[in-house]
Amino acid sequence: MSKSLFITGTGTDVGKTYVTGLIVKKLREGGRSAAYYKAAMSGNERRPDGSLIPGDALQVKTMSGIEQPLEEMCPYVYETAVSPHLAAKFEGNPVEMDCILDRFDHVCRSYDYITAEGSGGILCPLRFDEQKIQLENFIKARSLACLMIADAGLGTINAVVLTAEYMKARAMPVKGIIFNHYEPGNPLHEDNRRMCETMTGLKVVACVKEGDTELDIPLELLEELYEENGGTEK
Repeated sequence: MSKSLFITGTGTDVGKTYVTGLIVKKLREGGRSAAYYKAAMSGNERRPDGSLIPGDALQVKTMSGIEQPLEEMCPYVYETAVSPHLAAKFEGNPVEMDCILDRFDHVCRSYDYITAEGSGGILCPLRFDEQKIQLENFIKARSLACLMIADAGLGTINAVVLTAEYMKARAMPVKGIIFNHYEPGNPLHEDNRRMCETMTGLKVVACVKEGDTELDIPLELLEELYEENGGTEK
Protein backbone atom coordinates (compact mmCIF):
# COMPACT_ATOMS: atom_id res chain seq x y z
CA MET A 1 0.00 0.00 0.00
CA SER A 2 1.25 3.49 -0.85
CA LYS A 3 2.15 6.08 1.78
CA SER A 4 1.56 9.82 1.62
CA LEU A 5 2.56 13.07 3.29
CA PHE A 6 0.85 16.44 2.92
CA ILE A 7 3.09 19.51 2.80
CA THR A 8 1.63 22.73 4.14
CA GLY A 9 3.26 26.06 4.86
CA THR A 10 2.86 28.96 7.23
CA GLY A 11 1.92 31.10 4.23
CA THR A 12 2.70 31.87 0.61
CA ASP A 13 6.33 32.04 -0.55
CA VAL A 14 7.91 30.24 2.41
CA GLY A 15 9.43 27.73 0.00
CA LYS A 16 7.01 24.78 0.11
CA THR A 17 7.66 23.76 -3.48
CA TYR A 18 11.45 24.03 -3.19
CA VAL A 19 11.52 21.94 -0.02
CA THR A 20 9.05 19.48 -1.53
CA GLY A 21 11.41 19.07 -4.47
CA LEU A 22 14.23 18.19 -2.06
CA ILE A 23 11.99 15.71 -0.24
CA VAL A 24 10.96 13.93 -3.43
CA LYS A 25 14.58 13.93 -4.64
CA LYS A 26 15.71 12.30 -1.39
CA LEU A 27 13.16 9.53 -1.83
CA ARG A 28 14.04 8.93 -5.48
CA GLU A 29 17.78 8.85 -4.81
CA GLY A 30 17.07 6.37 -2.03
CA GLY A 31 15.51 4.04 -4.58
CA ARG A 32 11.93 4.73 -3.57
CA SER A 33 9.03 4.98 -6.01
CA ALA A 34 8.19 8.64 -5.46
CA ALA A 35 5.50 10.93 -6.88
CA TYR A 36 4.14 14.46 -6.45
CA TYR A 37 0.58 15.76 -6.28
CA LYS A 38 -1.04 19.18 -5.91
CA ALA A 39 -4.80 19.55 -6.14
CA ALA A 40 -4.83 23.09 -7.52
CA MET A 41 -2.09 25.36 -8.77
CA SER A 42 -2.32 29.10 -9.57
CA GLY A 43 0.02 31.63 -11.17
CA ASN A 44 1.15 29.51 -14.12
CA GLU A 45 2.56 30.45 -17.52
CA ARG A 46 1.37 29.26 -20.90
CA ARG A 47 3.12 27.21 -23.54
CA PRO A 48 3.23 28.53 -27.13
CA ASP A 49 0.16 26.39 -27.88
CA GLY A 50 -1.76 28.18 -25.11
CA SER A 51 -1.84 25.30 -22.63
CA LEU A 52 -0.87 26.04 -19.05
CA ILE A 53 2.38 24.77 -17.55
CA PRO A 54 1.93 23.49 -13.96
CA GLY A 55 4.92 25.45 -12.67
CA ASP A 56 5.25 23.97 -9.18
CA ALA A 57 4.95 20.45 -10.56
CA LEU A 58 7.59 21.20 -13.18
CA GLN A 59 9.93 22.57 -10.51
CA VAL A 60 9.55 19.46 -8.35
CA LYS A 61 9.97 17.16 -11.34
CA THR A 62 13.12 19.00 -12.46
CA MET A 63 14.65 19.13 -8.97
CA SER A 64 13.87 15.55 -8.06
CA GLY A 65 14.43 13.77 -11.36
CA ILE A 66 11.27 11.67 -11.05
CA GLU A 67 9.79 10.26 -14.24
CA GLN A 68 6.16 10.90 -13.28
CA PRO A 69 4.36 12.74 -16.11
CA LEU A 70 3.34 16.34 -15.41
CA GLU A 71 -0.21 15.46 -16.44
CA GLU A 72 -0.57 13.23 -13.35
CA MET A 73 0.54 15.85 -10.87
CA CYS A 74 -2.18 18.51 -10.77
CA PRO A 75 -5.80 18.32 -11.97
CA TYR A 76 -6.51 22.08 -11.67
CA VAL A 77 -4.08 24.57 -13.20
CA TYR A 78 -4.83 28.32 -13.34
CA GLU A 79 -3.01 31.28 -14.86
CA THR A 80 -4.01 34.03 -12.42
CA ALA A 81 -1.68 34.32 -9.40
CA VAL A 82 -4.37 34.29 -6.71
CA SER A 83 -5.98 31.66 -4.49
CA PRO A 84 -7.47 28.78 -6.55
CA HIS A 85 -11.02 29.67 -5.49
CA LEU A 86 -10.63 33.17 -6.96
CA ALA A 87 -8.66 32.05 -10.01
CA ALA A 88 -11.53 29.71 -10.88
CA LYS A 89 -13.97 32.62 -10.68
CA PHE A 90 -11.88 34.48 -13.26
CA GLU A 91 -11.08 31.51 -15.50
CA GLY A 92 -13.76 28.89 -14.89
CA ASN A 93 -13.14 25.22 -14.13
CA PRO A 94 -13.78 25.26 -10.35
CA VAL A 95 -12.31 22.51 -8.19
CA GLU A 96 -14.46 19.40 -7.78
CA MET A 97 -13.75 17.20 -4.75
CA ASP A 98 -14.43 13.94 -6.59
CA CYS A 99 -11.90 14.89 -9.24
CA ILE A 100 -9.03 15.74 -6.90
CA LEU A 101 -9.62 12.56 -4.88
CA ASP A 102 -9.89 10.34 -7.96
CA ARG A 103 -6.70 11.79 -9.45
CA PHE A 104 -4.90 11.45 -6.12
CA ASP A 105 -6.01 7.83 -5.80
CA HIS A 106 -4.72 7.15 -9.31
CA VAL A 107 -1.27 8.43 -8.33
CA CYS A 108 -1.38 6.34 -5.15
CA ARG A 109 -2.02 3.20 -7.17
CA SER A 110 1.06 3.86 -9.30
CA TYR A 111 3.71 4.96 -6.76
CA ASP A 112 4.78 4.04 -3.23
CA TYR A 113 5.50 7.47 -1.73
CA ILE A 114 3.26 10.40 -2.65
CA THR A 115 4.14 13.91 -1.51
CA ALA A 116 1.06 16.14 -1.75
CA GLU A 117 1.61 19.90 -1.59
CA GLY A 118 -1.00 22.42 -0.51
CA SER A 119 -1.75 25.79 -2.07
CA GLY A 120 -0.51 28.70 0.06
CA GLY A 121 -1.10 28.26 3.79
CA ILE A 122 -3.40 25.74 5.42
CA LEU A 123 -6.45 28.04 5.17
CA CYS A 124 -6.12 28.74 1.43
CA PRO A 125 -9.55 27.92 -0.10
CA LEU A 126 -9.71 25.60 -3.11
CA ARG A 127 -13.33 26.56 -3.79
CA PHE A 128 -15.68 29.07 -2.18
CA ASP A 129 -19.00 29.48 -3.95
CA GLU A 130 -22.08 27.31 -3.62
CA GLN A 131 -19.56 24.64 -2.67
CA LYS A 132 -16.81 25.21 -0.12
CA ILE A 133 -13.66 23.11 -0.38
CA GLN A 134 -10.68 23.70 1.90
CA LEU A 135 -7.34 21.92 2.00
CA GLU A 136 -8.60 20.43 5.24
CA ASN A 137 -11.30 18.54 3.32
CA PHE A 138 -8.71 16.90 1.08
CA ILE A 139 -6.42 16.06 4.01
CA LYS A 140 -9.21 14.44 6.00
CA ALA A 141 -10.71 12.63 3.03
CA ARG A 142 -7.52 10.58 2.73
CA SER A 143 -6.33 10.73 6.35
CA LEU A 144 -3.07 12.41 5.38
CA ALA A 145 -0.25 13.10 7.81
CA CYS A 146 1.14 16.63 7.47
CA LEU A 147 4.50 18.37 7.52
CA MET A 148 4.84 22.14 7.98
CA ILE A 149 7.32 24.30 6.04
CA ALA A 150 8.28 27.62 7.64
CA ASP A 151 10.72 30.42 6.93
CA ALA A 152 13.46 30.49 9.57
CA GLY A 153 13.45 34.28 9.87
CA LEU A 154 11.57 37.06 11.60
CA GLY A 155 7.90 36.41 12.36
CA THR A 156 8.04 32.65 12.13
CA ILE A 157 7.16 31.94 15.79
CA ASN A 158 3.75 33.53 15.37
CA ALA A 159 3.13 31.91 11.99
CA VAL A 160 4.25 28.44 13.09
CA VAL A 161 2.35 28.40 16.37
CA LEU A 162 -0.88 29.72 14.83
CA THR A 163 -0.70 27.16 12.01
CA ALA A 164 0.07 24.31 14.42
CA GLU A 165 -2.74 25.29 16.80
CA TYR A 166 -5.27 25.61 13.99
CA MET A 167 -4.34 22.21 12.59
CA LYS A 168 -4.42 20.60 16.01
CA ALA A 169 -7.87 22.07 16.70
CA ARG A 170 -9.10 20.76 13.35
CA ALA A 171 -7.63 17.27 13.89
CA MET A 172 -5.00 17.50 11.15
CA PRO A 173 -1.94 15.60 12.42
CA VAL A 174 1.38 17.44 11.97
CA LYS A 175 4.47 15.20 12.03
CA GLY A 176 7.05 17.98 12.25
CA ILE A 177 8.48 21.21 10.84
CA ILE A 178 11.13 22.01 8.24
CA PHE A 179 12.79 25.44 8.40
CA ASN A 180 13.67 27.02 5.07
CA HIS A 181 16.24 29.80 4.46
CA TYR A 182 18.02 28.65 7.62
CA GLU A 183 21.38 30.16 8.60
CA PRO A 184 23.34 28.01 11.07
CA GLY A 185 24.71 30.13 13.89
CA ASN A 186 22.23 32.97 13.27
CA PRO A 187 20.94 33.78 16.79
CA LEU A 188 17.45 34.65 15.49
CA HIS A 189 17.14 31.45 13.48
CA GLU A 190 18.49 29.29 16.32
CA ASP A 191 16.07 30.88 18.80
CA ASN A 192 13.15 30.56 16.38
CA ARG A 193 13.87 26.86 16.10
CA ARG A 194 13.97 26.40 19.88
CA MET A 195 10.87 28.50 20.47
CA CYS A 196 8.81 26.84 17.75
CA GLU A 197 9.64 23.38 19.08
CA THR A 198 8.86 24.42 22.66
CA MET A 199 5.62 26.23 21.89
CA THR A 200 4.17 23.63 19.50
CA GLY A 201 5.62 20.38 20.82
CA LEU A 202 6.69 19.61 17.26
CA LYS A 203 10.20 18.66 16.16
CA VAL A 204 12.10 20.62 13.53
CA VAL A 205 13.08 17.56 11.51
CA ALA A 206 15.34 19.38 9.02
CA CYS A 207 16.70 22.80 8.14
CA VAL A 208 17.24 23.94 4.55
CA LYS A 209 19.89 26.56 3.82
CA GLU A 210 19.80 28.95 0.86
CA GLY A 211 20.86 27.04 -2.26
CA ASP A 212 20.77 23.57 -0.71
CA THR A 213 20.43 20.80 -3.26
CA GLU A 214 20.07 17.97 -0.73
CA LEU A 215 17.78 17.53 2.26
CA ASP A 216 19.78 16.95 5.43
CA ILE A 217 17.69 14.20 6.98
CA PRO A 218 18.24 10.43 7.10
CA LEU A 219 16.14 8.59 4.55
CA GLU A 220 14.74 6.33 7.25
CA LEU A 221 13.50 9.32 9.26
CA LEU A 222 11.96 10.89 6.17
CA GLU A 223 10.12 7.66 5.38
CA GLU A 224 8.70 7.57 8.92
CA LEU A 225 6.85 10.83 8.25
CA TYR A 226 4.75 9.11 5.56
CA GLU A 227 1.66 7.14 6.50
CA GLU A 228 -0.55 4.69 4.66
CA ASN A 229 -3.45 6.29 2.85
CA GLY A 230 -6.95 5.88 4.15
CA GLY A 231 -10.36 7.46 4.40
CA THR A 232 -13.34 7.72 2.12
CA GLU A 233 -14.87 10.99 3.32
CA LYS A 234 -15.91 13.41 0.56
